[in-house]
Amino acid sequence: MAIGEAAQDRRNAVAFLIDEIQYFSAKELGALIMAMHQAQQRQLPLVLVGAGLPILPGLAGESKSYAERLFSFPEVGALLKPDAIKALADPAKALGVEFAPAALEEIFRLTQGYPYFLQEWGYHTWNLAEQSPITLEVVQAATTRVIANLDQGFFKVCYDRLTPGEKDVLRAMAELGPGPHRTSDVAAILGIKTTSLSPVRAKLIKKGMIYSSTHGELAFTVPLFDEFMRRAIPTFSRP
Repeated sequence: MAIGEAAQDRRNAVAFLIDEIQYFSAKELGALIMAMHQAQQRQLPLVLVGAGLPILPGLAGESKSYAERLFSFPEVGALLKPDAIKALADPAKALGVEFAPAALEEIFRLTQGYPYFLQEWGYHTWNLAEQSPITLEVVQAATTRVIANLDQGFFKVCYDRLTPGEKDVLRAMAELGPGPHRTSDVAAILGIKTTSLSPVRAKLIKKGMIYSSTHGELAFTVPLFDEFMRRAIPTFSRP
């Protein structure tokens, strides 16, 4: 509260910006929520802006029952097609470069509007292009580089944090496609009971690899991870 009181005395405000907040322990998250609750009750000029995976509202509610009333949880997901195309085309246009419509369509199809992937495809496509407009063929050539870069960096970092059992579950999900998938279908692929899947499922959710899109369903937290899992483990076999 000392920060809030100091800000109030100086007629100022303080914002706490926290990314990946779902990795807080239950004790840490509870303490943070309680502190913000007390700040609100005393009308101190403090605000919390946190970013996390879709499991965050559930974690907050489990930690403190009043969290749902204290915070709003707007969903920030993948960009819609018009916004994704604008994010690529406008900066290029400002530099006198155009994207062919088919090139933009292909990048959106590949990235599914996921902002980080839009950056990766935009970066590698820009570096490969020799002239304007940037064509579909350039995007297709850049895709090989992007996938290799994601496999060795973004995806591999996630993959290396997994236990063999967790890899089996993700590979079973990948066998079913992008998802979301029913938990019972994943368990059937593995040849186990749905209840036996629960402990690994909980660990994967905590690690931020998957989330429960609706009750009884599982989904990857980022697109294209199913394709990576099939590349990482080409032949699927029950553990």
